[in-house]
Amino acid sequence: MQYGVTIPDTVAPHTLVELAQEAERAGWDGFFYWDTGLIDPWVVLTAVAMRTSHLRLGTMVTPLPRQQPWKVASEVATLDVLSNGRVILPVGLGVIDFERMGITKDYKIRAKMLDEELEILDHLWSGEPFSYQGTYYQIEETTGPRPAQKPRIPIWVVGGSKNSQIRRAARWDGVMIHSTAAEIRERKAVIEQQRTSATPLEIITEGETPGDDPEQAASAMHALAEAGVTWWLEAVWNTPREKGGLEGMRTRIKQGPPRIS
Repeated sequence: MQYGVTIPDTVAPHTLVELAQEAERAGWDGFFYWDTGLIDPWVVLTAVAMRTSHLRLGTMVTPLPRQQPWKVASEVATLDVLSNGRVILPVGLGVIDFERMGITKDYKIRAKMLDEELEILDHLWSGEPFSYQGTYYQIEETTGPRPAQKPRIPIWVVGGSKNSQIRRAARWDGVMIHSTAAEIRERKAVIEQQRTSATPLEIITEGETPGDDPEQAASAMHALAEAGVTWWLEAVWNTPREKGGLEGMRTRIKQGPPRIS
């Protein structure tokens, strides 16, 4: 299992870089920043990439229907090259209503937009010429930016229980499931039945562990690992921030991941 931390966009960019360095020193594997539209996460994560060496970098999560896929493709591929292939792209519909930005609040439409955008990203990152004619996006023949990773940057999707969400999870590289170990095991089995790729599916979940009680934390991680979880994301934006603010978040990061052998 690998371990990451998720950071809210209320943390100032300069401080975020410091927290990322703390996370790398403490043994965390990944560093994920909120993408709510207030601060450009890819600019901030580029600064993080320049001051770290092995942390995987990504958002939690990027609401693709709010953005143009070719812009996301360029930004994320550029960061992947600069970071020597350390980027992950977690995506979703967006739980915030973005009508002020001209984005529909109809989640069925957002879901269709998301699926089209993911296909476009896949084509753009191939580095091969392609054209696309969808319901929401049309692209004349073009060639996209090649990331450092091959065949492309890993894509994680939100993994709900709807049939459309199951199909989407089966299509891409990782699925984020926020539930109990038993429910994660069941959802994973359903997704695997529809999966055609030979690449192992990453199973990601998020929550909190007590940094000052390694035994309790390890017990929770063992149950999740047995259910098939491959990535644990520590929500330092929740209780640590509520109880100690920025220093509470920093303390939890320094305590390190709830790693199991």
